[in-house]
Amino acid sequence: MPSFVRILIDRSEGRKLDYSVPEELKGQIAIGSRVIVMVRNRRALGTVLEVLEHSDVPGIRSLVSLVGEETSLPPTMLRLAHWMADYYCAPIASVMRSMLPPMLRGETIAGRKVRMVSLARRIEPEELQRIEKSAPKQGAILKHFQMFPAPIASQELLNRCTASESSLKALTVGGLVRVVLERRTGGQCESEEILPGKIPKLNADQQVVVGRLEQALEDLAAGTPTPSPYLLHGVTGSGKTEVYLRALARALESGKSGLVLVPEIALTPQTVERFRSRFDHAGKAGAGVAVLHSHLSDAERREEWMRLQRGDARIAIGARSAVFAPLRNLGIIIVDEEHENTYKQEETPRYHARDVAVMRGRIEGALVILGSATPSVESFQNVQCGKYTLLELPRRADGQLMPLIRVVDLRLQGKRAKSDGGLSAPLQMAMTKRLEAGQQTILFLNRRGYSTALLCEQCGHVCRCPNCSLSLTLHRAQNRLACHLCGHGSQPPERCPECRDPGIQHSGIGTQRVEETVRRLFPKARLARMDADTMSRRGSYAEVLGKFRARQIDILLGTQMIAKGLDFPNVTLVGIINADIGLHSPDFRAGERTFQLLTQVAGRAGRGDTEGEVIVQTFSPASPSIQHARHHDYAGFFEQEISFREAFRHPPFTRMVLVQIRGVSLERTSRTASLIAAVFHAKASSSIEVSEAAAAPLERAHGQYRFHVTLKAKSGVVLARLVREVTAELNLPEDVIMTIDVDPYSLM
Repeated sequence: MPSFVRILIDRSEGRKLDYSVPEELKGQIAIGSRVIVMVRNRRALGTVLEVLEHSDVPGIRSLVSLVGEETSLPPTMLRLAHWMADYYCAPIASVMRSMLPPMLRGETIAGRKVRMVSLARRIEPEELQRIEKSAPKQGAILKHFQMFPAPIASQELLNRCTASESSLKALTVGGLVRVVLERRTGGQCESEEILPGKIPKLNADQQVVVGRLEQALEDLAAGTPTPSPYLLHGVTGSGKTEVYLRALARALESGKSGLVLVPEIALTPQTVERFRSRFDHAGKAGAGVAVLHSHLSDAERREEWMRLQRGDARIAIGARSAVFAPLRNLGIIIVDEEHENTYKQEETPRYHARDVAVMRGRIEGALVILGSATPSVESFQNVQCGKYTLLELPRRADGQLMPLIRVVDLRLQGKRAKSDGGLSAPLQMAMTKRLEAGQQTILFLNRRGYSTALLCEQCGHVCRCPNCSLSLTLHRAQNRLACHLCGHGSQPPERCPECRDPGIQHSGIGTQRVEETVRRLFPKARLARMDADTMSRRGSYAEVLGKFRARQIDILLGTQMIAKGLDFPNVTLVGIINADIGLHSPDFRAGERTFQLLTQVAGRAGRGDTEGEVIVQTFSPASPSIQHARHHDYAGFFEQEISFREAFRHPPFTRMVLVQIRGVSLERTSRTASLIAAVFHAKASSSIEVSEAAAAPLERAHGQYRFHVTLKAKSGVVLARLVREVTAELNLPEDVIMTIDVDPYSLM
């Protein structure tokens, strides 16, 4: 047995130290084990990178203890970590740290305590009626127990009854309900009763796609080499989720496990519910679903992680970091909405979960499926190059036509649209028609707040954030100006701070302004607004969607959180208030993002028996992104976009690295950025294109000035070699920070 190990110390910039293995731990330590060691006079956590027969280090110390078997990283994940560190030019220690939840990096807990609520005594009908009349929320809680007498977690009970803690406390003090703390280790959803969902019949297109995937899984089980990833391009409503479910079921039948990545768990509850209803009920014992996302507490995340590691759950569903889920015998990886920007990590290590999933599938011999109605340009180009295999679902699963998309030119609407809170006459008429027919409407505007700026029409002064290069947004309900980047807030001025003119005006439209307008124009309509301001309470998103599904809401107004994952058959109208937001930003992906967002939002309409209609309001009706989205023409959009990318040497025809330099001093940061650009220029070969240092489009954020240097080359390996060479030699001022972003998603 090895007597020595080489350990990578956490938070040490890649420092590796040798330690001896004490007799009591021999046989328990392996590559990937998490251990506690002494570094100088303090304890530190680390990961075993190598096991050694001997070490030449004089006076070698013994490692202290093993953190726990559940914290070890298997060899396949270590291979993935080394690939990520090389590809993303990131410290290996930061990569390994990202692969484990915080509570598994060096701490263990026995479980969490959950407040369980049950009925304390029998409630007579007369007493229930009296309570319902005087305290409706308390009555709703008691009524729940009349129908479902089993104990239930307090938070779930309050969410179901849309009640508050004060209502529960009043019932507890009155001796009507009992609240006890119970230790739970089973996972976040164990109190829910999951019922099997109805399995729909596949249409002809789905049958072809499922057949291809099932054959690939059978070939894998027979020992054939791992096939190239599949790109599933299906229009909105084409039944991609059902394809995922069938492929996942076949993988489970062969004894494999499955990983499903979704952009944001909180914004795709219907997708998660479908997976759980298919696999997480009594009839599917042993095929449980573990859900991993950032809204879980550390304890909850650890519990779900441990269910996967023990094999109690064989399906992991989660957002970006779930790509590291500890699944045994991984057989299939599904990346839903593979084009979404939320798969890109914006802090070190700056990985893209989609690309990491493809590499993990290659390392572990798992089938990889990337799905989207609007695939990223990079993924579709991989199809053209033969790296991915294309599967298509060109029609909606229920045979319904794609919604009719009408474009309203806001330049022709005059001042009326502005005075009507952004609602053009055609959109108002369409909303009236839907309300009269008892149908539902979704209004989309990707800007929260009341107005996006306070502008003085006399001198042109705009109220700006003192920390960021952004105007402040007015939130009228709180009567506050707020920066949506750093959170700075202030009182709106009564007069222009510059010229003292009292006529300072609201400029731009946010969701609060649209809400005010809708309530004025349609006073009888039941309206709900969904944005970061209204959805701050835990469970509020699911609560509003539940009411919308039950048709208790006529009009749903929201930002990007309503743009995807929603499937409501009674929605026949989608109104896009301003399609130009983001279209003209100084980023080569601006057109692609606009096309994807418009297509995804439009896809919420017409999913039932009635044909849907989408009204797109814009000041740029001739924009290719808007016109291609209008005609549901992904092929036409891709053809035009890819020619633009090739002409200007943008990805995917080159590899790109964004070097960002930021600091509180404009002069020092600018000087350092120019120095860094000069060093890259001096060391770069003729195959590498290095830009001059330039102020970022968003020049100041969080009180720091920001400068960019971009690197482009055909080969990512050549770029990574240059980045490592330069960063190893640089000696930056203490107050200047440099970050490296490989394959950057945003250039702002």
